[in-house]
Amino acid sequence: MTPAAAAALPGAPFVHWRDGRLWLEDICLQTLVEQHGTPLFVYSQAAILSALAAYQRGLAGRDALICYALKANSSLAILKLLAQAGCGFDIVSAGELERALAAGADPARIVFSGVGKTPAEMRRALQAGIGCFNVESEAELETLNAVALAQGDGAPAPVSLRVNPNVDAQTHPYIATGLRDNKFGIAHDNTLAAYLRAAALPGLRVLGIDCHIGSQITSEAPYLQAMDRVLDLLAAIEARGIALAHIDFGGGLGIDYHGEAPPAADALWHKLLARLDARGYGSRKILIEPGRSLVGNAGLCLTQTLYLKPGAHKNFCVVDAAMNDLPRPALYQSHHQIVPLSAPAPQTPARVYDVVGPVCESGDWLGKDRLLAVRAGDMLAVLSTGAYCMSMSSNYNSRPRAAEILVSGASSRLIRQREPVHDLWRLENP
Repeated sequence: MTPAAAAALPGAPFVHWRDGRLWLEDICLQTLVEQHGTPLFVYSQAAILSALAAYQRGLAGRDALICYALKANSSLAILKLLAQAGCGFDIVSAGELERALAAGADPARIVFSGVGKTPAEMRRALQAGIGCFNVESEAELETLNAVALAQGDGAPAPVSLRVNPNVDAQTHPYIATGLRDNKFGIAHDNTLAAYLRAAALPGLRVLGIDCHIGSQITSEAPYLQAMDRVLDLLAAIEARGIALAHIDFGGGLGIDYHGEAPPAADALWHKLLARLDARGYGSRKILIEPGRSLVGNAGLCLTQTLYLKPGAHKNFCVVDAAMNDLPRPALYQSHHQIVPLSAPAPQTPARVYDVVGPVCESGDWLGKDRLLAVRAGDMLAVLSTGAYCMSMSSNYNSRPRAAEILVSGASSRLIRQREPVHDLWRLENP
């Protein structure tokens, strides 16, 4: 891809070409490589806040809480930015709880999701005073009740039950969470009985109902279908005398990786709210838990071309970023656009390459069959890497984690130092 393809860049206008070079906001990305090396993750503050503003517009005038899903990207600087912009947080572990608190989150604006909360995690969340547990099984109800009673302070645990509505989100099977064969939530047919049990447990205080059907959803139909099923359940639950103060519709809205066209967040929520109003629940408090759609297109991973390796059937462009930095292609066979940081040198031939990393796995690839005019030493940007890349990164092959930069206008700051090699064994006892 060349600068002429600027209109095709995900994340535009924050990612754009200027004078033959790739920029993020008002920073030339080549200068960040020269200062910080590669692999390097770079995020646009303006892109994150712009994505959040679409949700805020869509929910304007409503009693609503936007809880950012930490699992998408848990870097403290990004969490602090979102907290200051008015977000609550959706967590799935005690570690994410501590990250949110370290970033200045109000614990009352934190919801705790996840199918495998331990008693220790429950105790810590109760001590912190979180807003709600999204309970995912009948067994979890019993455990949380016992933990809350053992606290001895008489304060019940606030709970919402996550419903599995058996709705197909039409996404990758690894990130679909709303079908009956998925591990998440309480089966639709068992929901009413679970609510009756929760309401009878003295250590619990039932607050709401929760539903999350998956991630990288690119159409509105699954949301509307799930909303109808949740509202049907809400009516049945309240008919049995259990009042529900809020409805949590989860997150999962997709982004543009490779020409996908998901609905804009504000347009989607205008439709969902119209359905909510038509069903008579428009005044109910709403919680949502977006992650990828807030940060995904705000991030890039910058990497250096190490070698060009021609083959009989495949040409390989070997770069210094790998599956430990960017696990999504190996895990989901996902597509990320890959573009040069600068216009190619004259007479550089364009060839089709598989862009691969140095990790000793055939699954270590970042992009397949990409037309690139590239030479050894050239810098590339892997786009749309703000979500589920750094947060899923590892030290496989004893590779240190990359550095991270947050860009705001013409300024940038280092928000995570490159991991020193000696930190890889700092906690080990030889």
